[in-house]
Formats: sequence, C-alpha cells, structure tokens
Amino acid sequence: MTSFVDRTLTCSDCGVQFTFTAGEQEFYQSRGFTNEPRRCPECRAARKAARGEGGGGGGGGGYRNYDSNREMFSAVCAECGREARVPFQPRGDRPVYCSDCFRSRRPQRSGDGGGRRERNW
Repeated sequence: MTSFVDRTLTCSDCGVQFTFTAGEQEFYQSRGFTNEPRRCPECRAARKAARGEGGGGGGGGGYRNYDSNREMFSAVCAECGREARVPFQPRGDRPVYCSDCFRSRRPQRSGDGGGRRERNW
C-alpha cells in the first residue's frame, strides 16, 4: 500500500505554488496516471476551457469535474487581490477568495478525522 502526503508544486504556466493533495495523488494513481500535474487548478481549468473541453471525466487531467455548462464568475480575492473564479455569483456582502487563499484559510486536517469526510474519487 502506498502512503500519500500532500505536496507543494509550482505551476509551469503562472508560477504559483499549489497543493497536490494526498487524495488527488491517490486518484491519479487509481486512474493509472504516472505524471503529477504541471499546472495549478486555475491554469488547468483555463487551458481546458480554451480547448473547448467539457467536464465529466475522460482525460484532461482535470482538478475537479465541474459540469461543462456550469457558469463560473470572476471576482477579486479579498486576501491577495488576484482574480478568483468561483461557481457562484458573488453578492459583495461576503469576502471571496482565490483557491490558494481559500486553502490557506481552511483549518488543517488532523489525523483523527476532525469530523470531515475524505473524498472518495
């Protein structure tokens, strides 16, 4: 059995660091992927959109398989000021964060489960 640990990678397109989680690594292995992602989730989504690919599985190395018809909205990250792409219309009464800042604001998971369930890809 292989043990996976979260790893920090650097995007080959934008140079931003992103986390390749243990769960994502397990998913990649279960699908037979041998290479780790070279692009951050945002750059992967932008590249996929530019190629006109839809979601729903079947390659592309997508970070999350959002429905290809799901509308994404642009907002300014309340923490770093970069563009944040979110699957909801920001109302302005609550802060919106880019994925990196959102991830850094989330409480770290402990080994006891902490009440959160892991994703089963």
